[in-house]
Amino acid sequence: VSGGDDEIQQLQKALLDYLDKNTETDASLVFSRKFYIAQWFRDTTMETEKAIKSQKDEDSSEGTHAKDVETTGQIMHRAESRKIFLRSIMKTTPSQFSTLKMNSDTVDYEDACLIVRYLASMRPFAQSFDIYLTQ
Repeated sequence: VSGGDDEIQQLQKALLDYLDKNTETDASLVFSRKFYIAQWFRDTTMETEKAIKSQKDEDSSEGTHAKDVETTGQIMHRAESRKIFLRSIMKTTPSQFSTLKMNSDTVDYEDACLIVRYLASMRPFAQSFDIYLTQ
């Protein structure tokens, strides 16, 4: 996985599919599925807010940079596409979600654990963990 948005969405969809498929054996997975969707939605919202704030800070201190505005626009576009993806997943009932399966037969428990670890490594705390240890 190269870490692009499409790959991350595929991993998210595979993880949600795994959770959905195994809710019959463990009811707590329903909560886990909803938690992940909510957390990813929150992360997207926070990323958008940070981009807007950094753009306003740069505009007030240094003037407008076309490159920064373009980057902020790209972040906003990516965030909106992620939100659309997550909203479509939220609107999908678990029984309908099984029809959207993508390579669901290849995701088992070990794969799901690996996906969770990879997606967690993309979070800000995991990326700055060395800084926290140093301090």
